[in-house]
Amino acid sequence: MNMTKTENRPTILITNDDGFFAPGLRHLIRIIRPLGKIVVVSTEQPMSGMGHAITIKTPLRLKNVDKELDYEEYICNGTPVDCVKLGEQVVLKRNPDLVVSGINHGSNASVNIIYSGTMAAVIEACIDGIPAIGFSLDDYSLQADFSHLDAFIARIAETVLDKGLPDGVCLNVNLPKKSEEPIKGSRVCRQAHARWVESFDSRLDPRGADYHWLMGKFENDDKAPDTDVWALENNFVSIVPVKYDLTAYSQMELISGWKFDE
Repeated sequence: MNMTKTENRPTILITNDDGFFAPGLRHLIRIIRPLGKIVVVSTEQPMSGMGHAITIKTPLRLKNVDKELDYEEYICNGTPVDCVKLGEQVVLKRNPDLVVSGINHGSNASVNIIYSGTMAAVIEACIDGIPAIGFSLDDYSLQADFSHLDAFIARIAETVLDKGLPDGVCLNVNLPKKSEEPIKGSRVCRQAHARWVESFDSRLDPRGADYHWLMGKFENDDKAPDTDVWALENNFVSIVPVKYDLTAYSQMELISGWKFDE
């Protein structure tokens, strides 16, 4: 994308759920910044697992921490979805041309998308009719190496800026962790049918009251080679087209036949 004049450059809103200082966000900004006018609205604190939560009981605040030609940064005390809403309605006062979220520290493949604050921001933008992409690295470490991702992220973002996305569709992009072998390429996949098998570590505090830590193990019995989990396990970038419309259209006829009115 060869854009030199400021007025012709696309406006890109960047957010995340790992907090303003997360290395993944900083790396994403470096990759995306040459592609357009950048507005960053990031969470003040880590918000992993917040899903599509919004803030309605406390005031939302934005703090501008950087402002220069074609680049602005804000810290928000709310959730990733709050960041998108404020970025559109308060900072830009219009819709951006693209929303990108991440780079998340940890995979958002399979059922993880349901819990993900990273992807909630993407889905919020999609609801508003904005092309949007979530980027996640299959490495939970704050010291994760992002250096092998630049070309893939830039190419995916440039392609979406150029071609757009179908109405009601956004992209969940998961990237393999750094290894001795280069990434093999990218695959458009479906979401694997996997789940978290959960338990609680229950304890007593010094006053004798119960408290509980959520624990869990990710289990995937869906080993088909067309899934996002398979792609990551085999060193491919997985690209899953996602819809926010949760209607099970294939089951509407069956459920309609149950005759609830009788």
